[in-house]
Amino acid sequence: MRFLALSRLIRRPSQSEIYGPLQSRAFQPDFVPRDPKAKPRRYKIPQFYDPYGPRPPPSEKVVQLAERIAALPDEERRQIMPALVQRLMLPKLRPISTEGMDLGPQGGATSPKAEEKKAEKTAFDVKLEKFDAAAKIKVIKEVRAFTNLGLKEAKDLVEKVPAVLKQGVTKEEANDIIEKIKAAGGVAVME
Repeated sequence: MRFLALSRLIRRPSQSEIYGPLQSRAFQPDFVPRDPKAKPRRYKIPQFYDPYGPRPPPSEKVVQLAERIAALPDEERRQIMPALVQRLMLPKLRPISTEGMDLGPQGGATSPKAEEKKAEKTAFDVKLEKFDAAAKIKVIKEVRAFTNLGLKEAKDLVEKVPAVLKQGVTKEEANDIIEKIKAAGGVAVME
């Protein structure tokens, strides 16, 4: 009796239970094996992707209008866009703020405002110029104190003299760092 009860508990699972309903290994009648001698298909791929598809050529009316616009004098051509915006009631385009972006030199000549900004510099870089060989360890300790670098990184930085130690600091902080480096036996400058 016990043997029968035990054998019912340890019954062998069927194939559908092993693979599940979606993973059956039964033959699929719609499967067609690929011909091993067949050449791969070549698809025509466009050079660039156009999400709107091919556009039809402009109508004759549009071509004539473009030719008439091109024949207008420059002053009248400049008036076309504002007139179209007003006539078609298009939304006004707002200018994009470029404040804070570095756009490089504008126009070639420097304006008085740019010269004032250069005179009122607020962020400075501290650069280690040289150091006394006997005071190398002291200089490395000072560099570690204000840069949060590890010993190896600080040593590599000091050995790459001249090197920028800290960037974008205030004038007071830069002077403080320069004094500490000077006391340790190095020469640092503010840029």
